[in-house]
Amino acid sequence: MWQAFRNGTVYDLRSGDEAVDDPHGAHPWGPERSVRARIVAWLLLDGPPALPGRVSSLKLGGVQVTGVLDLAGGQVTPYIELRGCRFEQEMLLPEARLTTLRLIDCAIPRVEAARLHTEGDLHLARCRLQNGIRLTDAHIGTDLLLNQAVIYRDRHGRSIMGDGLTVGQDLTAELMESHGELSLRGAQVGVSLSLRGSRLTQAYGRRALNAPQMSVERTLYLTPASATNPTLTSGATPARGTRVQRFECRGGIRLDDGRFGDSIDMSQARFFFENDQELSLRRIQTPELRFLGERPERGQVVLSGARVITLIDRSASWPLAGGLRMGGFNYENLVAHGFFPLSLRLEWLAAATPEYNPEPYEKLAAVLRSSGEDADARRVLLAKQRRRRATLPIAAKLWGYAQDWTVAYGYRPGRAALWMAVIWAAGAIAFAHAPHHPIDPQEKPTWNAPLFALDLLIPVIDFGQDGHWDLPAHWQWAASVVISLGWILATTVAAGASRLLRRG
Repeated sequence: MWQAFRNGTVYDLRSGDEAVDDPHGAHPWGPERSVRARIVAWLLLDGPPALPGRVSSLKLGGVQVTGVLDLAGGQVTPYIELRGCRFEQEMLLPEARLTTLRLIDCAIPRVEAARLHTEGDLHLARCRLQNGIRLTDAHIGTDLLLNQAVIYRDRHGRSIMGDGLTVGQDLTAELMESHGELSLRGAQVGVSLSLRGSRLTQAYGRRALNAPQMSVERTLYLTPASATNPTLTSGATPARGTRVQRFECRGGIRLDDGRFGDSIDMSQARFFFENDQELSLRRIQTPELRFLGERPERGQVVLSGARVITLIDRSASWPLAGGLRMGGFNYENLVAHGFFPLSLRLEWLAAATPEYNPEPYEKLAAVLRSSGEDADARRVLLAKQRRRRATLPIAAKLWGYAQDWTVAYGYRPGRAALWMAVIWAAGAIAFAHAPHHPIDPQEKPTWNAPLFALDLLIPVIDFGQDGHWDLPAHWQWAASVVISLGWILATTVAAGASRLLRRG
């Protein structure tokens, strides 16, 4: 091993038998495959110089490291790559400074690496960690890879403790299994964060992913991946016959106050929540939100205060009534996938407002109007008025019904003209058979039943008929009904016109 270190070559103790060489299997490895952690630390911190023309590096395969590998606070210059190795005890890397550390398909009880600093990558692909990883305030110079890793919780219930973590480029954790809380509070990712095909499970707490105030320069992926080779299908359509694994989360997700430079992609994601758990996207900011996963049967989706330029969604992805909150949710464009008519969009709003709130209706109407869908925008605002009517006292509710039946709260003004035409025609026919006598015979007025009905119906214009004729008592009651209907129509038209003017 000492010579391989100076040579920069691999020191490989694997036997070639897959069952024996499996670092996660039950087959014991004897002393012939073991090396003391103290010797490994000695090589890395104060090892011999490289041979002429070589670069010293520690490359081990199929080695069992006994004892605690303690590099805390150390300055490690050589490149490190361990494949198929077993660690008897935890790795201690807090405040250490390394170039690149690659641990691939290794069995490790725990990695303690708070404030770790690497100039290059940190790889833990296909590793199994029985007591979690601590990367609090760590700085990874380029990529952090956790593909196909299986990580169990520590004594605090966390699988990965990465609060304040900074990753220079990509944080890739595809097809990862996390059995505990994945905590990335305040983490910063220089390019994209990929959880494609991963399964997050939290059986002992509320959240499986806890990442408020996280910043991702490009995209957060909660999408499917190939179950055979994620590197070949990440971000691409897999070949026919390839087994694809979806992103699944059993536990709450918190992304509050996060910043995502390109998008959040939840295509085909599956969420399994308890009643007190939620997918919390409060006050996030992103140009694009692709809400295209499966509908969660329980829990809530919260978009309160979120700011999105383009919302791409489908009707079957949103929770039912009581499972959605989006007060203050701001979006500028809507792109629907599949069948999502306005009637279902109104149900979407109703699900988000179990108690009446005008803001989501006004926001949807503004978005529809900006895209040229004026008729749909008016339907949304009419639905808002009908929701509001249900909260009013009985007198105001009756007045609301009158406005709805006549002019649809001003959003269908043509209906008022139809009502007036019907009432005028009925009045003209009726009053044509009414006995009538001039109030002042000397004026000698000319009786005109259609003009008389129009004079009663339109209260602000004088057609020279009303006030000149004396009708029997029962016909006076009929005239009063026409006058009342005229005032109701005139008032509702005025109310609708003022509403339209205020909206304009």
